[in-house]
Amino acid sequence: MRGAHRKEKEKEKESTKKYKTARLLLRMAGQLTQRGALSILLFFTPAVTATWYAGSGYYPDESYNEVYAEEVPQAPALDYRVPRWCYTLNIQDGEATCYSPRGGNYHSTLGTRCELSCDRGFRLIGRRSVQCLPNRRWSGTAYCRQVRCHALPFITSGTYTCTNGVLLDSRCDYSCSSGYHLEGDHSRICMEDGRWSGGEPVCVDIDPPKIRCPHSREKMAEPEKLTARVYWDPPLVKDSADGTITRVTVRGPEPGSHFPEGEHVIRYTAYDRAYNRASCKFIVKVQVRRCPTLKPPQHGYLTCTSAGDNYGATCEYHCDGGYERQGTPSRVCQSSRQWSGSPPICAPMKINVNVNSAAGLLDQFFEKQRLLIISAPDPSNRYYKMQISMLQQSTCGLDLRHVTIIELVGQTPQEVGRIREQQLSANIIEELRQFQRLTPSYFNMVLIDKQGIDRERYMEPVTPEEIFTFIDDYLLSNQELTQRREQRDICE
Repeated sequence: MRGAHRKEKEKEKESTKKYKTARLLLRMAGQLTQRGALSILLFFTPAVTATWYAGSGYYPDESYNEVYAEEVPQAPALDYRVPRWCYTLNIQDGEATCYSPRGGNYHSTLGTRCELSCDRGFRLIGRRSVQCLPNRRWSGTAYCRQVRCHALPFITSGTYTCTNGVLLDSRCDYSCSSGYHLEGDHSRICMEDGRWSGGEPVCVDIDPPKIRCPHSREKMAEPEKLTARVYWDPPLVKDSADGTITRVTVRGPEPGSHFPEGEHVIRYTAYDRAYNRASCKFIVKVQVRRCPTLKPPQHGYLTCTSAGDNYGATCEYHCDGGYERQGTPSRVCQSSRQWSGSPPICAPMKINVNVNSAAGLLDQFFEKQRLLIISAPDPSNRYYKMQISMLQQSTCGLDLRHVTIIELVGQTPQEVGRIREQQLSANIIEELRQFQRLTPSYFNMVLIDKQGIDRERYMEPVTPEEIFTFIDDYLLSNQELTQRREQRDICE
């Protein structure tokens, strides 16, 4: 019994081993079948053993063989003659150009290769070439997308208009706002690669501002003046671009200034934000009404206000020392360009010595002449003779400085007084000595200015140059100083 049971177990093990081997061979056969080797299954079929039913107590006849094999998925049969092995390619907005092993009339047979392309204005996304595979599928996919360029940015102070938006061949033309000039490409085109041709232009402000100056003007100088105050409105300035004026300068006087006689050019310059500039100008002309030039009187001179011949100027007539004015003291230049009055003359000064007092005598010299009063005890006095001798040689310088000499010589009752050739009475001589504090006992003299004030005293003779220097340094008026400069060499 044990021997028989062991024999059965050995058979069972051998049968299981053979069954497993058969299953492995069937799998291999399935794989080989896909490669065109179907006959291998028939080659291994005898190796499959009979099955037994464990535990049933039934043992079939060894000559009876029953084979069980696992079903293997069937691979499609490769057939190049099938006209539609893969689905027909259809690309929207594109085209598939196919090459089949069976000829040009077949477009989806096994092994067919197709070149994919898109219509103009579209771009291929995916594979450019696909092939029909044994699994009835194409080796890749693709589609056509419309070509679009990016939206162009707007430019400062400008804009653009496009013929077809951002699509292929759309042309965008640029333009600038008023007052700006376009620099760069005037237009750009959307190209097949999705980019715009050219580069982005810019709008540049190259136009200068608009400026208009006021009209030229003419004005008369005011009375007694050589200038005229002139006003005007500022220029009108406008920028043709963004309307911004950054600076306006003026070359010349500002409005409300005093303009001297003549023509004056006023120039304005305006600048915009782009440093463009524009200028304008106008003329201010100032005229001075003038009278004919006056001539100074003989033995005299003129002192005039302002320019001396302009409207409103006043000219005063003055006479040299020893002369007095006869006639109108001054004349005025009128708006009619003529002088008022008539010219006076300078006649030799007439001194009236037949007066009742020394004061009456001195009043005749007030603001007209300076006095040099000399007092000596007698005509033979050495100092007196020396002083008179020096003064007689300098009469020109004395006349220029308006100096009149009064001599008081001798003592009572034989005193003598004279002004040039005119004799003074004893009463006037006595009053002059007392009034000016001059003694008849010795040589002394006093210098009196035009206001009757004694300015210097001398106790001994002095040279005329010393007297002239003192007068020139301390007693001359401004008009006399001017005249002295003009007549510096008249006595030489």
